[in-house]
Amino acid sequence: MPRSAVPDAITDLVDAALADLPQHRRDAFALRLERWWPDLHDAVAAVYPSPDDVAARLVTTAAAGFAARPAELHALDDRRLLNPDWFRRPDMVGYACYADRYGGTLAGVGERLDHLTDLGVTYLHLMPLLDPRPGDNDGGYAVRNYRAVREDLGTIDDLRDLATDLRSRGISLVVDLVLNHVAREHEWAERARTGEAAYRDYFLIHPDRETPDAYERTLPEVFPDFAPGNFTFDDDVNGWVWTTFNAWQWDLNWANPAVLVEFAEIVMYLANLGVEVLRLDAIAFLWKRLGTDCQNQPEVHAITQALRATARMAAPAVLFKAEAIVGPRELLPYLGQGRHTGRVSDVAYHNSLMVQIWSMLASGSTRLAEHALGALPPTPSSGTWVTYVRCHDDIGWAIDDGDAAAVGLSGDGHRRFLSDWYTGDFPGSPAEGLVFQHNPDTGDRRISGTTAALTGLGPSRRDPDGAFARLFLAHALTAVWGGIPVIWSGDEIASPGDPAWADDPAHAADNRWVHRPAVTDADRAACREPGSDAQRAYDGLAHIMRTRAGLPMLHAEAPVDLVPGLDDGVLGVLRRHPSGTLLGLVNVTGEHRPVPYDVITRHVADPREVLSHHVIGPDDAGLSWMPPYAAWWITESQTRLFTES
Repeated sequence: MPRSAVPDAITDLVDAALADLPQHRRDAFALRLERWWPDLHDAVAAVYPSPDDVAARLVTTAAAGFAARPAELHALDDRRLLNPDWFRRPDMVGYACYADRYGGTLAGVGERLDHLTDLGVTYLHLMPLLDPRPGDNDGGYAVRNYRAVREDLGTIDDLRDLATDLRSRGISLVVDLVLNHVAREHEWAERARTGEAAYRDYFLIHPDRETPDAYERTLPEVFPDFAPGNFTFDDDVNGWVWTTFNAWQWDLNWANPAVLVEFAEIVMYLANLGVEVLRLDAIAFLWKRLGTDCQNQPEVHAITQALRATARMAAPAVLFKAEAIVGPRELLPYLGQGRHTGRVSDVAYHNSLMVQIWSMLASGSTRLAEHALGALPPTPSSGTWVTYVRCHDDIGWAIDDGDAAAVGLSGDGHRRFLSDWYTGDFPGSPAEGLVFQHNPDTGDRRISGTTAALTGLGPSRRDPDGAFARLFLAHALTAVWGGIPVIWSGDEIASPGDPAWADDPAHAADNRWVHRPAVTDADRAACREPGSDAQRAYDGLAHIMRTRAGLPMLHAEAPVDLVPGLDDGVLGVLRRHPSGTLLGLVNVTGEHRPVPYDVITRHVADPREVLSHHVIGPDDAGLSWMPPYAAWWITESQTRLFTES
């Protein structure tokens, strides 16, 4: 795009901001400005009435961040620009944990990285670590200061040092950036409460119940048990403050462009510490529109595009990850569709895959998963998924009623079955999960519990052998799907959960802490003890991820296709790549299930199973039989894995 596409007034601002930099730096920024200016201006024009002014403020922010960026991070930017698919390659493996529950402090995490590198980790998500409000803070998602870390974890310098250590090991640091709200104790809210009109306009404050009541008619409740409703009366501002999550989490007014500029500055600050991925928390809730559920509104994607274009100018090594736990129909726009294709988040959570994995393991049927997952359009070529079996949150049964009906199920009935199964109330279930946020009006019961506890390796150890098989199957499926498979902390040691989760008064009302166990030095040592649960889980997951890293067919550029017509207990995933084809098969039942051998050879002429090294061949009836809960990755026998010598 010609430089003349950028207004002269903008180039003058940039020239002044970068006057002290060497010529090659100024030239680099000028090229990025040419590339990203159209995306930036188009995005702000879709949301704000004075787009030229807003765009100018964002470019100035980007230039300041670029000028302050350390030399080693400029070098990282150059490497990422030369290898734009770096995060879509099959050697990407994620791990997510709380810093204090893994290493005590940020420095402690840095001292315990061998456990992660031996697991194959190249992407580390440290759960909320920016300075939260004291006391109850929604697990750190009520941020008081975006430019400080939790006092018990260390300092900003410790965060910078950890990012540097991780980068030297080829691990990208992921940090949460909460966009929808701030803590009531945040400076912006404090200044709003003291009467500063400019900061009052950072929030959504109403003088009476008329407008809140109008919105409430179509708004769901996120935490109906302990935070009913979406508005809280605050005496200091003498008004009803929009509080989607908790009374002390004040929703921001993203219709005010000053909020966008503030967050652009925060993005620059975190990027220059060495954070490589920003998890955009609660992104679906940013824009409020009367008569809707105020989620997934079109303006959300324009705002994301504006932030991403700004970041690309200053720090193109930084990725955006959308935390959008939404239904399948609303999922793809967070990776970009239509005018936003390739311009919003780089990665997004594949919540639907997680839900369908648990659904298949409970029901022993793949039909719903085939229909729901097969209906999703392909991801944009520039983006990919984060796939996962579990995360820090509860599991909500996001089963679409239309998908359920299409395969002869009741959506409501299947959701109730899944809740019964994973609490262990359904006959024959080995699970030991806990109900989170039961809504008697809707019947909604979300589930807490570690992967081990939900598969049969909970406190009562109802089915240890079956549990390991199910645990490995679930992770093999997230790894074969494409994108970045993320292991939730505790899965790699087969933790049954934290038995003392309720002992901390701040956690006593939130049973999600049962699946947020500490991973201690003793746990890490147990991974080396032959025959221990920890060793069995750790070595199994490390093997899956090591095998994955050697398979070019699992690059995110290879489309994901489902194989139709298989046995109801078998799901088939096909990955076609110029290097060859990989056929992934999982048996989600506790019985041997048949796969026609000619189906296998139709896709892979001379098959070799590379994950478990199972010998594949037909019986007299032309069938290959999969053992219970088996996961097979089948390639051509001559395929050479990257990790082979």
